Amino acid sequence: MTVARSILLFVVAAFAEIGGAWLVWQGVREHRGWAWIGAGVIALGLYGFVATLQPDASFGRILAAYGGVFVAGSLLWGMVVDGFRPDRWDVGGALLCLVGVAVIMYAPRHG
Repeated sequence: MTVARSILLFVVAAFAEIGGAWLVWQGVREHRGWAWIGAGVIALGLYGFVATLQPDASFGRILAAYGGVFVAGSLLWGMVVDGFRPDRWDVGGALLCLVGVAVIMYAPRHG
């Protein structure tokens, strides 16, 4: 159950961070205004909180692993929200990142 909880937290964190960054982007680059920027800042803060709920206590490990989730999640967000179409190199790179996440977070450790 711990792995499932951890994966769910990574998904929630990705949604908050990528969504928050997208909202700020929309507010600034697409001139949608301060309300969008403010909502983005709140979402980014929520991401920081969600990351603290991971079962592992190592900040460095959690953030390093989340980096891989962010790569894959960003491509997926772009596909769903902005109509981005990743090429095979994007997909391959994202899969490599997710393998890295699995190794960092879920490899058996002794001691």
